[in-house]
Amino acid sequence: MITASLRSLAALATLLLALPDPLAGLGWVWPVERVQVVRAYEAPAHEYGPGHRGIDLASGEVVRSPTDGYVAFAGEVAGRPVLTIDHGGGLVTTLEPVASDLAVGDVVARAAPVGRLAVGGHTAPGTLHFGVRRDGEYINPMRLLGGVPRAVLLPCC
Repeated sequence: MITASLRSLAALATLLLALPDPLAGLGWVWPVERVQVVRAYEAPAHEYGPGHRGIDLASGEVVRSPTDGYVAFAGEVAGRPVLTIDHGGGLVTTLEPVASDLAVGDVVARAAPVGRLAVGGHTAPGTLHFGVRRDGEYINPMRLLGGVPRAVLLPCC
């Protein structure tokens, strides 16, 4: 009986995890024209643990908004230029280092240029850091771009 229950649970988990990620269908675009991930997202073990809360992209000069939103912050943080865009629904992106003429409250459209790649921060010159928070917690930006394969649990034994 336990074995049948475990099989049913494994089958249900496989079915649920095989469903498409609902975030992938939001129509986001890459914030850079040519996509080359030079450092992947690394989830921290806990809220304050080490990790890499975004992805780093080799970039040209122009940085674009991944989807519609409004500028929530534009300025310097720890000596590097940062642009934060609120997309509604609890989704907020941070792009750095980005020099921008936009001001807090400015509306931005999906794929519209929002600034120019600058220097500073942890990224190498010519590299953009792209972070996303959902309801205040960092998530892998690739989920919004359709770049993370969904996990599929397979039955053991």
